[in-house]
Amino acid sequence: MKAFSYNGQRNVSGERIRQERTRQRCTQSDLAARVQVNGVILERDCISRIENGLRMVQDFELRAIAGALGVTTDWLLEAEEK
Repeated sequence: MKAFSYNGQRNVSGERIRQERTRQRCTQSDLAARVQVNGVILERDCISRIENGLRMVQDFELRAIAGALGVTTDWLLEAEEK
């Protein structure tokens, strides 16, 4: 599968994921564990690569991450106000 990028990033949700995770004082390992409880296997390094825009996010992964953080997928996909 060819990996595409948007403005040099492989996803548009990574920064929002990091923002909410740090707001909750949650580590990447803690977030990975929360996601895994929902049946989606994501390791800490996957969370790191997602947050840094180096990894694409599957739709089911985004849903699990949103649920683990208590936010909506729509919020994760919104652009940051600059």
